[in-house]
Amino acid sequence: MTGLAPIDGLAALAIVAKAVGYGAALLAIGGVLFSFVFAKRAEASVLRLARQLAVGATLVGLAVLAARFGIRAARISGMGFEGATDLMMLGFVWESPLGTAAIWRGVGELAILAVLVPRLGQWIALVGSLAVAISFAQVGHALGDPRLALAVLIVLHLLTAAFWVGALVPLRRAALTPSGVDVLHHFGNVAAFGVAALILAGTALAWLLSGSFTALFGTAYGLGLLLKVAIVAVLLGFAAFNKVRLVPALRAEKPGATHALRRSISVEMLAVVLILLATATITSVTTPPVNL
Repeated sequence: MTGLAPIDGLAALAIVAKAVGYGAALLAIGGVLFSFVFAKRAEASVLRLARQLAVGATLVGLAVLAARFGIRAARISGMGFEGATDLMMLGFVWESPLGTAAIWRGVGELAILAVLVPRLGQWIALVGSLAVAISFAQVGHALGDPRLALAVLIVLHLLTAAFWVGALVPLRRAALTPSGVDVLHHFGNVAAFGVAALILAGTALAWLLSGSFTALFGTAYGLGLLLKVAIVAVLLGFAAFNKVRLVPALRAEKPGATHALRRSISVEMLAVVLILLATATITSVTTPPVNL
């Protein structure tokens, strides 16, 4: 297939590692954003969960970031897993865009750990979240042209996605609390603007990287992107159903509303996992049509 690199064991491992890294970054950023936006609305237990989620995801992200250096070194060395510890190969990786991205992401994730510190720590964590988002604009398909436009769109796309993804676990917990329905309702209102930004940024990125509508159907990148869009559409459908039907049912205290809402959020989590795998595959083994 046009624009598809061979997928061997190392490539598959790179895809999984990248997907986990994406997920960790989204949860870390999203946990910070959720605890900041809902600081005066959500109950203490929900906010504490969001911060703990951010810290846990950050630690996983740092570990995966280190592992990706070894995986990249192994892939470019041609020596298999032995190349993962080759100092020369690791040096090449450090000098590559991945090294630049690692600096942004590592510093940002360390700053996110400050989310556990009251007041000032929240602002430090917010700055760290922005640094992590910027790190994704230092590597991969973001290095194409127009460079600035791609970077801005990727950062916007990632921040809006992180707010949604990072909110799922706290919202699932909030459904069990007395103030949960108000938190869920407010999230739906805020997320409506986020979804609009997510769609606009995603559409612009797809256009800049594909170059034409027909390229979506004739390349591996295009087909992978269409699969991702299909999963996102399902995710948006569940989110809309939650806002229109399940949250009002929860407010009306209808029997089974809490269980139905928590189950729907769990399905959203599964959809997010599939989206992360699709994104990691697209960015690991496919080439955007404009670069072919």
